[in-house]
Amino acid sequence: MNILYLLIPLGLVLLGIAVWAFMWAVRSGQFEDLEGPAHRILMDDDEIAQHRATVQDIQDPDLEPDKDRSGTSDAGKADTPLQDKGK
Repeated sequence: MNILYLLIPLGLVLLGIAVWAFMWAVRSGQFEDLEGPAHRILMDDDEIAQHRATVQDIQDPDLEPDKDRSGTSDAGKADTPLQDKGK
């Protein structure tokens, strides 16, 4: 019976932490786009690159399309290390 004096407050503290973590996730936008990652896996790589370029143009229209933010060209870079092995 004495263990209830420990378990009930401990349970309430854990519940409070879970509610706080959920509220933080909602406020920080973790649940904004639930369908995007599922659709993104079906897209071609060219469509993703075009989408990223469009988003980058919206965020920074003065940036040249073939340059990244550091000013170096990304024309020769591979997207993943696995793509380098076949070349």
